[in-house]
Amino acid sequence: MTNVPEMFGSLVFNEKVMKERLPSDVYKSLKKTIEEGKTFDIEVANVVASAMKDWAIEKGATHYTHWFQPMTGITAEKHDSFISPAPYGNVIMEFSGKELIQGEPDASSFPSGGLRATFEARGYTAWDPSSYAFIKDKSLYIPTAFCSYGGQALDKKTPLLRSMEAINKQVLRMLRALGDTETKTVTTTVGAEQEYFLIEKEMYSSREDLVLTGRTLFGATPPKGQEMEDHYFGVIKPRVASFMHELDEELWKLGVLAKTKHNEAAPAQHELAPIYATTNIATDHNQITMELMKKIADKHGLACLLHEKPFAGINGSGKHNNWSISTDKGVNLLNPTDTPEKNDKFLLMLCAVIKGIDEYQDLMRVSVASAGNDQRLGGNEAPPAILSIYLGDVLLNMLECIENGEEVTKEKLLKMDLGADVIPEFKKDNTDRNRTSPFAFTGNKFEFRMLGSSDSTACPNIMLNTIIADQVMQFAEQLENGKTVYEIVKDTMKNHKRIIFNGNNYSEEWVLEAEKRGLSNFKTTPDALPHYIDEKNIELFKRHNIYTREEIISRYEILVENYNKAVCLEAKTMVYMLKRDIIPAISEFSNDMVCTVANKQAVSKKISCFVELDLAEKTSAILEKLYEKAASLEIETEKLIAMADHNKVSLEIKNKVIPIMEEIRRLTDEAETMVGSDYWPYPTYADLLFYI
Repeated sequence: MTNVPEMFGSLVFNEKVMKERLPSDVYKSLKKTIEEGKTFDIEVANVVASAMKDWAIEKGATHYTHWFQPMTGITAEKHDSFISPAPYGNVIMEFSGKELIQGEPDASSFPSGGLRATFEARGYTAWDPSSYAFIKDKSLYIPTAFCSYGGQALDKKTPLLRSMEAINKQVLRMLRALGDTETKTVTTTVGAEQEYFLIEKEMYSSREDLVLTGRTLFGATPPKGQEMEDHYFGVIKPRVASFMHELDEELWKLGVLAKTKHNEAAPAQHELAPIYATTNIATDHNQITMELMKKIADKHGLACLLHEKPFAGINGSGKHNNWSISTDKGVNLLNPTDTPEKNDKFLLMLCAVIKGIDEYQDLMRVSVASAGNDQRLGGNEAPPAILSIYLGDVLLNMLECIENGEEVTKEKLLKMDLGADVIPEFKKDNTDRNRTSPFAFTGNKFEFRMLGSSDSTACPNIMLNTIIADQVMQFAEQLENGKTVYEIVKDTMKNHKRIIFNGNNYSEEWVLEAEKRGLSNFKTTPDALPHYIDEKNIELFKRHNIYTREEIISRYEILVENYNKAVCLEAKTMVYMLKRDIIPAISEFSNDMVCTVANKQAVSKKISCFVELDLAEKTSAILEKLYEKAASLEIETEKLIAMADHNKVSLEIKNKVIPIMEEIRRLTDEAETMVGSDYWPYPTYADLLFYI
């Protein structure tokens, strides 16, 4: 029987292990570093490194690695053994404070957006003590930041840590202005719900589009999709349950608070939800989760798909980012309490979110922009590209009362009576949940629903932390100059109420209404990305020391290039599959229909050949169009490769390449519905989604 409390964190050099293995003064020094960001000297690092090494070896580790998050969207690691030469041809196991604190990977081999030339190879990794080291695959993993020789951030962790420091600094200033002298630190927290698909590994391996791009570039709609609504929260299939069980156990060993697992709305789709953690640790944990999902699925003969839209016509996969902010005293600053209209801290944090999201809609959209997410946003439980905030009627009513100088009217918390005595009464929440909202208040946190399933949670939270820090800084200054909390609320509602929308974000009416309100609607990544480097955004990041101008521009360049590469890869894969498999399959089927007609008529001219002739005619017509479109796609893709300006490439992709790809898919999917299954070269949607 699994002993979860004993298992949990067993492979983590956590606070419990530190307390047991470190001298008291060293433990206190390290704890102060973790909780308050205080620095420590090399002597402390040496003691920690020795204890960490001994613990890791006892757990079976032979190597250590500085584990970092370059701007690839995934993690990176270089493993070194603990061995050092000793007399008489022997070795000893050593690990110094210097090796713990600093590593040196090749900085020219990772995306830098122009910060590093190819010949400028030196880069550094630096230990992040706020995220616990852990053991995986017989190596000690040390979470680290990653920077260039010149000190520029080349990763996602460094700016995330900077943003957490920025919001801590500004919220503390605001709390002091409100008379709070006790709070020492403020921390943002995140719980990242992870959606994913599981399909048969053998079927996955037989489709180049899934293997090379992560999504199906072809696939006719199957007779059944998710319209029967029988998969969501349905009984979990045995193989999937076995996968989930092993995933939970491996995550628990690594200290990941995996809490909830269930079937999602689409067939073959599932979700794992953790308990919240500090934003930095939550981001590390989500990277671990995605990696283990793929590894463990493979062990079970399955493939885990983390693409935002692996299958057309059904739900895509997101990663809902549940964001909140708390003090070291355990106070959640987004908890309304029973009297939110009298809770100054809550009112100011709520207004900071409203004002910030309104002023920086573009940055929040940029934070989730990718080729994969463009496929997902706008339907099937994914929010649209228009940013808005859902507050629910109760909070909106409260804010409007304050705005208008009226007494706040409150709805009583209702009890639910379902009419069966055996069912106990329970309390009804004051607000419903809005599945269509990009940014929804859900009781004591905000749920940012626009993230794609393959995204790192770092970028959206860097944006969010920085934006809110900026608003809180302004509020703190206003409070220091004598402005009241209610006056700040009134100003916020007067100038930023347009961002609040409690209705159906999918409706055409909302699109028109949002346009009237002046809200942005960046439907695609090429539309959104140029706004990353708008001057107001560059100044925001510089103001809070999150990015230098060069670091922002580099990230913009990387995002544009990643988008271009992703779509070009899809286009080349599409041409490859068409030429090698799909066109020959349609041709063979059409030819066989013609041969069947000839054979029938050789027996008797009176035999009807209408069906065969009709199929031959229709598939031949599709075949000609596909051949023509494949040639056009190949030509357009080759043109892009020769273009030096990444921005022009993105526009060409949006305006020329993607329309051709969409037409090719339409034609191919139409052919799939006519060509016999013995001819079709790939597993169909029905095969992929329903046969685990």
